[in-house]
Amino acid sequence: MGREVATLVSENKTQGTYTVEFNGADFSSGVYFVRMQAGDFSQVRRMVLVK
Repeated sequence: MGREVATLVSENKTQGTYTVEFNGADFSSGVYFVRMQAGDFSQVRRMVLVK
């Protein structure tokens, strides 16, 4: 992958459901990859930012 451009959450959370909002105002249009990690779980999703 490319370089890290932002960290939205970097703290331990208790079990539950959370929502994180991303403000892409300072980023160029393009394809970005979102990596989510929780314990042994890790998932990568593709996000397309269009302005």
